[in-house]
Amino acid sequence: MALPIEFLILIAAALTLLSVLASKISDRLAVPALLLFLLIGMAAGCEGIGGIYFNNYHIAKFIGIVALIFIIFLGGIDTSWKAIKPVIGPGIVLSTLGVLLTAFIVGVFAVAILKFTLIEGLLMGAIVSSTDAAAVFSVLRSRRISLRRNLKPLLELESGSNDPMAVFLTVGLLSILTRTNNTFFSVALSFLLDMGLGAFIGYSMARITVATINRVKLEYEGLYPVLTISLVLLTYAITTLVKGNGFLAVYVLGLFLSRSDFAHKRTLVRFHEGIAWLMQIIMFLTLGLLVTPTEIVPVVGKGLLIAAILIFLARPISIFLCLAPFKFSLPEKGMISWVGLRGAVPIILATFPLLADIPQAQTMFNIVFFVVLTSVLLQGTSIPFVAKLLKVQAPYDARKRFPIEFDQTEGMDAFLENIIVPYNSVVVKKAIFELKVPPRALIVLISRNEKFIIPSGSTLIEGGDVLLILANEKDFKTLQHAVAKLNEEKT
Repeated sequence: MALPIEFLILIAAALTLLSVLASKISDRLAVPALLLFLLIGMAAGCEGIGGIYFNNYHIAKFIGIVALIFIIFLGGIDTSWKAIKPVIGPGIVLSTLGVLLTAFIVGVFAVAILKFTLIEGLLMGAIVSSTDAAAVFSVLRSRRISLRRNLKPLLELESGSNDPMAVFLTVGLLSILTRTNNTFFSVALSFLLDMGLGAFIGYSMARITVATINRVKLEYEGLYPVLTISLVLLTYAITTLVKGNGFLAVYVLGLFLSRSDFAHKRTLVRFHEGIAWLMQIIMFLTLGLLVTPTEIVPVVGKGLLIAAILIFLARPISIFLCLAPFKFSLPEKGMISWVGLRGAVPIILATFPLLADIPQAQTMFNIVFFVVLTSVLLQGTSIPFVAKLLKVQAPYDARKRFPIEFDQTEGMDAFLENIIVPYNSVVVKKAIFELKVPPRALIVLISRNEKFIIPSGSTLIEGGDVLLILANEKDFKTLQHAVAKLNEEKT
């Protein structure tokens, strides 16, 4: 008997509301929100209190792909180019070679533990090879922990860019297993085409997107988010149709938009933050509904072994080997190794073998789900402790956010900069007129002790102040020098 549409809407609204409220609980418990989303989905499933029976892997895959498009796009557009620029080299190595090494090591052990064939084992390794650092940073924010040097930008870059590699390996190995592609050599050739097209189309669409937003003067501001949604989906679809990596294209699109100036940029980024959160909730609820807990129990032992190999062997080996040419200390490499949470992507990729109807598909899905849960529970909850143990934490930037919206559009020659003044800065107790701020740069607002101050030339700077500075492009480089001066510490 088909359920009334009103009842389906009620269920969807209730589960979404519960997930939103659960995100608040996750902050207090320092548990990644994705874990609670999954648990809510499982509780609503056929063996939970909800009793909802759902086993349509085609729909689950479709939902997962659409969700990942917007989640990966946000990962690109929300990334600070200035922050990741120093770590582009190690980030690319981790997101390609690191994923490959992780997949290979897990795959070899999967052959021995699960009695898989070599290709099946490597497929298993490929499925669990990518990380989901979004959950990590929710824990760091809730526990007010930051990481020193370039650890956080590196983890952001790796997590945002390693999903395309995992998808490629999974699809490539699956094609060998189903005999649609018979050799590793042909898979290697397709890798070059796949990634090359993805990067090229992503960059080209970024240029087109910026030009379109700036030149198409829409009558209604509410249409700009609709425009960006269509361009993001178009980027993925075009790339995939020409046999490129659509996820890489979407990430590159977002990454180049993050360093570009276009109309309504701040508003559009915030809109896509909301879309990404909605996509995460829908995706995790769907994946939770797919799981039958009684089918997970028989694979707990083998799942623990695979999880232990992934967390304590495969991830550390890949990290230490990939970062060997770069200047990272032993504790920093250890922290990067530990921040290797598995998330939604492995579970979504685990539906691919099910749809291909390979013999070990259900076993793979159950083990992957268990590995993700283990990773989130063990690594996600212990990150603050490990950061403290390895002494890689940095002072948490708890600066007050200014309630000001400022979108730089075409023809607008102005920038807004937030500057935090260290408590032992040389400018503390100096008046604003004494500072070497460029003539066409203005300190328009000061955040101090949870209050906002409109400054004058005689206003004294205090340690911990956050200054909001407005400057034109001509003086922007001069302003950057002033920023460095403001942040200079007493020796």
